[in-house]
Amino acid sequence: MSGDDPLAPAAEGPALHEERLLRRYQALMGAVPQSVWVMSPGGEVTLLAGGGIAQKLWHPDAGTSWMDAVHPKDRDWFQRAWRGATRQRSPLDTIVRVRLDGALDRFRHIKIVAAPVVEGDGEVEWVGTATDAEEHWRSRMREKLLARMAAVPAAHDLSEAFLTTAAAVVPELADAVAIFRVRDGVQAVGDPSGSSAAALPERVGLAPGLPALPPLDAGFLLGPVARRAIEGQEARLLVFPPGGPTGEGLSDVSVRWLREAGATGVALLPVVVDGRTVALATIATCRGNPPPDEADLSLLRDVFQQMSGPLRRTMELQSIRGTTLALQQSFLAPPPSVEGLAIAALYHPADSAAEVGGDWYDAVRLSADALALSIGDIAGHDLDAATAMGRVNSMLRGLAYDSGPAASPADTLSRLDRIVQALDSPSMVTVVHAILHRREHGGWRMALSNAGHPPPLLIPADAPARFLHGLTAPDPPLCVADRLSRSTLHAILRKGDILVCYTDGLVETPDSDITDNLRGLRERSDALARRGLPLPSLIHGLLPPLHHRRDDIAVIALEAEPDG
Repeated sequence: MSGDDPLAPAAEGPALHEERLLRRYQALMGAVPQSVWVMSPGGEVTLLAGGGIAQKLWHPDAGTSWMDAVHPKDRDWFQRAWRGATRQRSPLDTIVRVRLDGALDRFRHIKIVAAPVVEGDGEVEWVGTATDAEEHWRSRMREKLLARMAAVPAAHDLSEAFLTTAAAVVPELADAVAIFRVRDGVQAVGDPSGSSAAALPERVGLAPGLPALPPLDAGFLLGPVARRAIEGQEARLLVFPPGGPTGEGLSDVSVRWLREAGATGVALLPVVVDGRTVALATIATCRGNPPPDEADLSLLRDVFQQMSGPLRRTMELQSIRGTTLALQQSFLAPPPSVEGLAIAALYHPADSAAEVGGDWYDAVRLSADALALSIGDIAGHDLDAATAMGRVNSMLRGLAYDSGPAASPADTLSRLDRIVQALDSPSMVTVVHAILHRREHGGWRMALSNAGHPPPLLIPADAPARFLHGLTAPDPPLCVADRLSRSTLHAILRKGDILVCYTDGLVETPDSDITDNLRGLRERSDALARRGLPLPSLIHGLLPPLHHRRDDIAVIALEAEPDG
């Protein structure tokens, strides 16, 4: 007996044996942690066993397709996968959202494994399993989204951090994300009742096909529901009836857009840093897609909670940047008014949170007919560089005024070099220092000394622009050696001529050749000068595109005005 096959019919007949096998099969189907189904060649689905899924799945009736059970967002790709499997008669193994029974807008992630069975006549039926995969999917999605959030700590500013976060959840978890930076906690603007929260519109993420968000100015006010989310620091979930939101508790602008987008629901998530709400994320599902549920809200909350640490660092950087920029601006005095000269200047901080600090310009009247001009850059882009810049700029201004109109710019820079090296310990300093004297018959004569700085640009009224430099390279920067011999270059600024002095941020960009950039600056200046632009407009026109402004840029320009 020990060697007998336990499944052999033995003494029982074939019918009894088949009945026993069927009972064993039914017992097995009832024990497996999954539903088992079969689809006929005609597309009719029959459930053989319904285990493994706690909530009952929707089942198509007459006149409906089983594809109607699939989530609208998953339907296109799942249909493509199914067609490919049926065409190739190959197994299908995937996770897809399937509608729950009794609810049009509730779905659950189900792992479907299906295999073809070819009948003798060549027709194919499918046998498959369906297993609850909700927790598995959410765990994997959480890992995926948090991996995308890894880029947030590298953000240069809050807008970039918000954009990275919005892109992480669209379109997989939401159709639209708008993040509003809360201003002064929940300060109300122009609303004595305090029923609205003031917020600054930030970056958004939109799924393809959705209408653009309307323009929002700095005075845009969120509605009272948003205010309660901000004050209570608790996420809120709004599910809309057919036709969109009724308008209760939401701003008029939001209601109009949500209706146009066919929104079905919105999740409101306050972003909290050190106990203070710094932003409100509004996440919407649109175009008939089911609204977010509590599980979606939990996942979104996990994602946005990951912003707290990176946002704290970004806000600290922005605070330092603001202090540095304020200090920088305090040292940049407005150019003086000088008869016969138009003077314009600008300072443009880098777009990076840390890149502020060492650039400056200055102009000081030495007499009615003489002017000292300087522009420089101290290595470094932080609060220390800004502080050192202020000291060096003040020293140079004092030396220039004390030396007077007859001083040699080279001698003045040599004196400055000795003093800075003796009394301070700054990093390398590049600077152009010039003295201009009024000519008797109009225009100005210049004497300038260049300590390792980009060459000034002269734009004659009747000739192409050219750079002012000697036959050799510029003198070395300050603070690199003791008692260097420095040179002075002489030039004439005739009526209508323009002199442009600038820092290296105007011509140095990553992955580009400085020679090409200098040539481009000269060509841009010629084109702008031919248009007859006023001096402030001309120097603004010389700025590179925003995405190329990686460093501070300081510019000061003079134009010898024709006789009135």
